[in-house]
Amino acid sequence: MLFEFNEPGKLDLEGFMNGHYRYNVSLEKFAFLTGRSLSGFKRDFAKLFKITPSRWLTKKRLSEAKYLIENCKQRPSDIYLEIGFANMSHFSYAYKKEFGMSPLHTNNNN
Repeated sequence: MLFEFNEPGKLDLEGFMNGHYRYNVSLEKFAFLTGRSLSGFKRDFAKLFKITPSRWLTKKRLSEAKYLIENCKQRPSDIYLEIGFANMSHFSYAYKKEFGMSPLHTNNNN
């Protein structure tokens, strides 16, 4: 603690987001939990990750989903809530948009 160089009250953004991206909470809540205002969170996030928080969360969650479906043989209907999507419809739409095929199709090809 004596040699902590982060701004007082602010958590390490990269570490926090990589550890908590699966939680389906608003950007306002992520900002609050990291000790930032929403605008400060978005600014710090863009500086660090070079992408918007919403887009990063979606890409990170979809990457995790693809891994779980392809390598762990998990069913999309069993993981969409676990990885931070509110419903199966949104998950399927985002997955198909990102990877060009539905998560069910991905699962059936393996």
